[in-house]
Amino acid sequence: MKKPTTRFKISFLFLALSLLLLPGCQVRPTHPGIQLNTQTEILEINTLPPATPTQKVSLTITKENTKTATSTALPPASKQVTLMAVGDIMLGRTLADLIQSAGTTAPFSQVSNYLSSADITVGNLECAISTQGEPETKAYTFRAPLEAAESLRMAGFDLVNLANNHVLDYGEVAFFDTLHSLSEQTISYVGAGSNAIEARTRVIIEKNGLKLAFLGYFDIPIGPYDYTQWQAVGEQPGIAWGFHHYISEDVKKARLEADVVIVMMHFGNEYAEVISQAQIDSAYTAIDAGATLVIGSHPHVLQPIEIYNDGLIAYSLGNFVFDQFYEKANQTAILRVDISSDGLMSYDLVPVQIQADGTPMLLP
Repeated sequence: MKKPTTRFKISFLFLALSLLLLPGCQVRPTHPGIQLNTQTEILEINTLPPATPTQKVSLTITKENTKTATSTALPPASKQVTLMAVGDIMLGRTLADLIQSAGTTAPFSQVSNYLSSADITVGNLECAISTQGEPETKAYTFRAPLEAAESLRMAGFDLVNLANNHVLDYGEVAFFDTLHSLSEQTISYVGAGSNAIEARTRVIIEKNGLKLAFLGYFDIPIGPYDYTQWQAVGEQPGIAWGFHHYISEDVKKARLEADVVIVMMHFGNEYAEVISQAQIDSAYTAIDAGATLVIGSHPHVLQPIEIYNDGLIAYSLGNFVFDQFYEKANQTAILRVDISSDGLMSYDLVPVQIQADGTPMLLP
């Protein structure tokens, strides 16, 4: 795997995010009691040219617990893909009202053209999509209307991570509604399923002659609500737990089938700008097993980005579509990555401001 070919430098757009990704303006984040590997370095920001719009992908199912999406929008010989990734997408509460009053395009109206210009667009879906079910006895439960799946498709999303602490907020009936609604809109999902095997199933998207495998996992600190009951075990539906041996095993298997492996992790501490040791351990496990990119969510704020052993780790992309948040939780970004068969080529962060109604707006 080659190292990024583009010289990395701090961009003006990165400074517009008030240096959120590098607290204290340091090039390398400090972790009390943690010795970073000598092969680890913190990536600074590289501004890339605008992406070229391409046709989106469609989903098909293949054998051996692998979902594959294919497209012929560009010649297979190109073997280069532009991927865009965002953080938490919550389409309930205010956003649900917006969808039903202003239409399915409303939540992403100011970013959809840009998101759709990528070859592949992914994010973390932080809610159930259903009209059924009863709320769990926990502090926050999020449920979006059925039209929310169409909102995601029209915004250009190809795949979402469901391994999080809200997909089962309204029980199994709403959980299965979510899986069905996404499938109807040809949106792939990782990190959850009707049984343990499906929850850990890799999705392979083939684009421009490049095969990218996606996996999703959940691992947050123990709190008042017992999320271990959501783990998919045997034939029990639920989410994929981010045990290190699962991550390592699944990434290695996916690497045998795909040119690039991308792991989506729902981990870390809410509202923490400093990454935890547990996040580092999980991300390093994925990269060491052969992943090229780790995309994190859950903290609701941006966290550091790091290069480790030629792999890129975005520990948290913060919120993306979410209401009732303030200040730093509303200052976020779109991660844009160029990937080839040799691995990571270059990347950029495009600054985004979440508005009062919870919708994202690109910053100039």
